Amino acid sequence: MGVADVVVVVLAAVLIGGLGWFFFGPRKARTAQLEGGVQRVEVTVRGGYSPNVIKVRQGVPVELVLDRQESGECTNRIVFPDLRVSAGLPAHARTTVRVSPDRAGSFGFACGMNMIHGTLLVEPADRPHAPEAARGGEGPGEAASPVGGQRLGEGSGAEAEAAEAAERRAEIADLTRRVAVGAVLTLPVLFAVMAHELFGAAWVPGWLLNHWLQLALITPVMFYTGWPIHSTGWLTLKHRNADMNSLITLGTTAAYGYSLLVTLAPYLLPEDVREVYFEAVGVILTLILLGRLLEARAKAGTGEAIRSLLGLQARTARVIRYGTEAEIPVEDVTVGDEVVIRPGEKVPVDSVVLSGSSAVDESMVTGEPMPVTKHAGETVIGATVNTTGSLRVRASKVGADTMLAQIIRLVQQAQASRAPIQRLADTVSAYFVPAVIAIAVAAFALWYTLGPAPALTLALVSAVAVLIIACPCALGLATPLSVMVGSGKGAQAGILIRSAEALETAHKLDTIVLDKTGTVTAGKPVLSDVHTADGFQDEELLALVAAAEADSEHPLAGAIVAGAGERGLAPPAASGFDSVTGKGVRATVDGHTVLVGTARLLADADIDTSALTKVAAGYSAEGETPVLAAVDGRPAGVLAVADTIKDDSVQAIAALHRLGLRTVIITGDDARTAAAIATQVGVSRVLAEVLPEHKADEIRRLQAEGRTVGMVGDGINDAPALAAADVGLAIGTGTDVAIEAADITLISGSLTGVVTAIRLSRATMRNIRQNLFFALVYNAVGVPLAAGALYPLWGIRLSPIIAAAAMALSSLSVVTNASRLRRWHTTPLPAATAQPVEPQVESAADRTPATAATAAHEHHHQPEPGVEGGSIDPVCGMHLNPSTAADRRDTVNGSYFFCSVQCAAAFDAHPDHYLAPAGNRPPKVGERP
Repeated sequence: MGVADVVVVVLAAVLIGGLGWFFFGPRKARTAQLEGGVQRVEVTVRGGYSPNVIKVRQGVPVELVLDRQESGECTNRIVFPDLRVSAGLPAHARTTVRVSPDRAGSFGFACGMNMIHGTLLVEPADRPHAPEAARGGEGPGEAASPVGGQRLGEGSGAEAEAAEAAERRAEIADLTRRVAVGAVLTLPVLFAVMAHELFGAAWVPGWLLNHWLQLALITPVMFYTGWPIHSTGWLTLKHRNADMNSLITLGTTAAYGYSLLVTLAPYLLPEDVREVYFEAVGVILTLILLGRLLEARAKAGTGEAIRSLLGLQARTARVIRYGTEAEIPVEDVTVGDEVVIRPGEKVPVDSVVLSGSSAVDESMVTGEPMPVTKHAGETVIGATVNTTGSLRVRASKVGADTMLAQIIRLVQQAQASRAPIQRLADTVSAYFVPAVIAIAVAAFALWYTLGPAPALTLALVSAVAVLIIACPCALGLATPLSVMVGSGKGAQAGILIRSAEALETAHKLDTIVLDKTGTVTAGKPVLSDVHTADGFQDEELLALVAAAEADSEHPLAGAIVAGAGERGLAPPAASGFDSVTGKGVRATVDGHTVLVGTARLLADADIDTSALTKVAAGYSAEGETPVLAAVDGRPAGVLAVADTIKDDSVQAIAALHRLGLRTVIITGDDARTAAAIATQVGVSRVLAEVLPEHKADEIRRLQAEGRTVGMVGDGINDAPALAAADVGLAIGTGTDVAIEAADITLISGSLTGVVTAIRLSRATMRNIRQNLFFALVYNAVGVPLAAGALYPLWGIRLSPIIAAAAMALSSLSVVTNASRLRRWHTTPLPAATAQPVEPQVESAADRTPATAATAAHEHHHQPEPGVEGGSIDPVCGMHLNPSTAADRRDTVNGSYFFCSVQCAAAFDAHPDHYLAPAGNRPPKVGERP
């Protein structure tokens, strides 16, 4: 090894060590200035963020004034994934982004392509801060603001999206011009070099091979076509970062500089290494820009979901003010305005129908294809389409409060968040570019010292090829693009995904817990049957009972009154109305004394209920609630009220089973009713008699069994359970509370949305894995190949031109694959019938006392002071306080107390089963079993 070789090796080692310090050494943090209670810092966006490490204080609002001094899609958006904040940055403009960090720690931020990074260091509120930030404003002891963010000074979402679209179009036009110039100037040089190598000098005019001519042709390509790459690449290095542009800039500058030296002063180099690489520089830059052009065109479609949602909003509204109808911009509509909506027009804002009736197409918001008929008192959603009739509505939500605005906000929030799987790409990306530069330096040193002649040429070509072929951009794009498309497709299907983490976790679910009321069932009890006794007629009995119940606020009473109205009955007025707590009502109707309620109510009036309780037990076994009635001291009949199963519940549950998921129903109903509902829909496990405050404990109990649990509820009463689940899905509400409580909100109110959400999650995760595979495998194979790993075995050496083509294709492959997800669509569920199943029902007594749920439940039902003992419902086993029991039976074996009228009716139907010796019946509380 000669002196020159030793010098090269030593310099390479020093350079690699210096690279480590340059990229990973300590960086100076800029402390935000506190002005008027707000921490403010200015950040220049030009090839990176300056400063890129910002120190702030916990709990005090932060304003980042971002001065973007460049154009191009790479930095047109800033994303704080951990804080779920995202904002567009118009080119050559100042934009203020506000963040309110409520916890200390280090929070990264990055450009939309995830290639340019910065760090927000949030110091604890109790830690002494820098002098300039320690004066005034909010002190450490004050409540911290919630995590969140907004872009100040920004117009509507439509304006922001329009600005981004305009910049994207301008970038595509600019790239098109640069690629055209590069192609025209590079083709003659490429033709001359290739023809000379393939066919010899006789086939090529000598002047085409002249170094000065090639210099003249390729110099504009280097500095005009390659300007977007060089300007960003050098600036990024200046910020002690590096991206794809930096690698290309280093490689092409090395090739161009060497060729320039050969052209201007060839006598400085030995004869055998006087080779120029102008054609490589021209082809590399032109191919890279061509790939970026194709990539920009492909990426333009990944944000179509937001654009289509923004395009849904009506532009104008017909408002009645001062008795006159006027057409005004939708932005000028205020809450309380009366709006007229004609057939075929869009609903301008969320409203309540005042008059009229019409079928409204809500598919653009809920994803459900069938129009919904709207009547007075019902709500209509802004951006939906009125199809058949005219409506007069009153605006209830406008501007940022409308459901459409919430949907767009949630989609943008999800697209700004980071999926856990992205951590792999982020970790690799952080070390990727410095590692590639180090490999290029090592390859140069290795080929120069150990390679065959001409060693300098081989060393230079290998180093340039390594720099050119590496593609960190593919890694940066792999996850965000798929999340963007996936969350957008969800919004179009009426599924609001709150974060990328929820989108990822949903594909891992193996158990779906369904709240019964309002989820599996409609949540609105309806009159299902009328059974008469002692000579009464159906309509006669129903009219009397409806009249007695007319003044009751109980849901069962409302179902009976509504059922009478649907049958065309007009109940007479009642007098002497009296509500008997926990038992029913008493009233006088047309001179008749009417009792409606439990068997206990009738028994207290000395009415024989033996015939009625057998009928009531039959209704209970079918999952219906029996209501007993007596008229003038005679047993008159039983009315059955049922919470009907939603039309598509059976189909959706069958589809979940086909996806390999286990379903569980959770409800506060008694075991018998819950089992009947579960049998009808094909669910094999039921958690019955669970109070709302104990549902979260049941979710945790399932998770303790090793299950990944998704909880489906209404998003309000079930908020603790939704929060406890691995993924909470709020169904059928679309309210602010539901959106805040759940990870995923299903606007349509249909269980089919759960199926769609899981299918979408699986499709998105499959797409992300494919992207990561393309990016990681490509780089793992391409970089060693470019370094010359195959040359010693087979003499294969990768040309920088081929490396440039491969690099361009790698990013394009990731973008194209992510765009494939745009073709994903919902599919109608096939018709299904519930499979015969004997559900496993766990009532309160069945659940182990060791669980938190049962412990809380038993504590809730301990006897109150002064009450003699406790009891257990002999039918379902629930622990009861006798003073609050729904019903009671006095027998030769003692008094039995019941949690519900259904259990009492079941006892009345088969008393012998429960009047067994103490050894065969459920023990009372405190009694030895």
